[in-house]
Amino acid sequence: MKKLLTNLCVLAKDKKAWLALIAGLFLTLSYAPFNLWHIAFLSLGALLYCINPLANGKNAAKRSAKYGFIFGLGWFGAGISWVHVSIATFGGMPLIASLGLMVVLCAYLALYPALAAWLSTRLASGPYSFVCLLLVSIAVTEYLRGTLLTGFPWLSFGYTQTDSPLNFLAPVIGEFGITLICVLIAFALYRLISKDIKPLIVSVAVLIGLYFIAGNSPVKYQDKTIKTVLVQGNIKQHLRFEPSEFWNTMSKYQDMTRLHWNADLIVWPEAAVPELEALATQYLSGLDSAATFNNTALITGIVDYQYDTRNIFNTLIVLGKKEPSDNEGHYQYLGHNRYQKHQLLPIGEFVPFQDLLRPIAPLFDLPMSSFTRGDEVQDNLRANGLNILPAICYEIAFADLVRGNYRSDSDILFTVSNDAWFGDSHGPHQHMQIARMRALELQRPLIRVTNTGISAVYDPIAKSQLSMPQFKADVLEANITLIQGDTLYSRLGNWPVWLAVLLLTVIGLIRKTKAKA
Repeated sequence: MKKLLTNLCVLAKDKKAWLALIAGLFLTLSYAPFNLWHIAFLSLGALLYCINPLANGKNAAKRSAKYGFIFGLGWFGAGISWVHVSIATFGGMPLIASLGLMVVLCAYLALYPALAAWLSTRLASGPYSFVCLLLVSIAVTEYLRGTLLTGFPWLSFGYTQTDSPLNFLAPVIGEFGITLICVLIAFALYRLISKDIKPLIVSVAVLIGLYFIAGNSPVKYQDKTIKTVLVQGNIKQHLRFEPSEFWNTMSKYQDMTRLHWNADLIVWPEAAVPELEALATQYLSGLDSAATFNNTALITGIVDYQYDTRNIFNTLIVLGKKEPSDNEGHYQYLGHNRYQKHQLLPIGEFVPFQDLLRPIAPLFDLPMSSFTRGDEVQDNLRANGLNILPAICYEIAFADLVRGNYRSDSDILFTVSNDAWFGDSHGPHQHMQIARMRALELQRPLIRVTNTGISAVYDPIAKSQLSMPQFKADVLEANITLIQGDTLYSRLGNWPVWLAVLLLTVIGLIRKTKAKA
């Protein structure tokens, strides 16, 4: 205990430790709803100052890891503070326990920037081998953060540029590539302190090259505009899975839609129909008939519990017209025109070590927390002649998953969610920002509808968004111009970025070898 207190006192006197923490905290301002995207470069530059690429000696890598970890604590402590809203409101845990859980989560996530800082300092010799190996380390650790333990790719650096002038890079190198561009620019700005302009020249040259590649994109508007209707029910979270409220909720959505059947496409949020699909067939058949009669299609979220297999899926189904020429409804329970969520949310949709954790607290025994995974690759939904690329809630943060279900004839990127868990925090704004990035990468119009907001449509060419207020039962009518053509990112994914990472690895290690010689 005495040694721990001594280390804490030393840390408290470490000015660079405080700078790393503040830089991590301020990085949150780069994301939505603040959108001060330029702060990302300043925060990363401050971290580089703390690490000091020119430092050497046997303790240099250890010091770098320390500052990387402290930076990560600030980064995730402020950035995902909205997670505490759901734990405190719906988790049923004492305040001290919920805060402790948040500290554990943030400390785990902070291990990744700590590892990147340690690796780059440990392997590098000199500033240029350092930046090469830093980019490699960031690429590897961010990949691991997005995959290990089901992955948590939230708050990647690239999302800070969703609404910045650098968002032209998204259709070329994706958010993953933009993350590395952010690090490169931050390093260039850091080196200006030493009057070294070479990294800045390299950064500008890379951006110019990518700009010309982006300018040759075959993506363009189609001569087709559709009318869509988004229905936001604003159902209180504690009422969503109360059986006594099921019919009230279902009636509310039906009534809100009644005056808007004249659209080409109508969309409801995740699990907007709270009744199990097998028990709601009469209600769904009625909606199917109404949509077909009005020459439209309706997509809604619903929970599908299959009694024979005991599998339970978070599902999207299409009611009404599959093709414009259809004259009869086609709804059938377990019909093929559906999407089953693949990337499940830990704790919320499945509980690891459930026999151990479920008895501990209500947080680990939430309603609907035993879902089954759908297939990773599924067909697009077919609705009124449109091919709809779906993603449910948390899935939109997984770029490879969304791109894996993209097709050249996908017309619309469609995502549903229920962010009522996170109240009036910055979580729903970050969620919408992530969805916009997916639309920029694939250059497809985005429709996002949620229970309490943010529900919106987004045009990735015009970079314009039309949304309705949060926490209000409302309907949004929007005309969407369809887009055609495939982006470089949709064709190649992250392979060009990984090839660049491989090249940087070779360059960094060669420079280190020459420096030793």
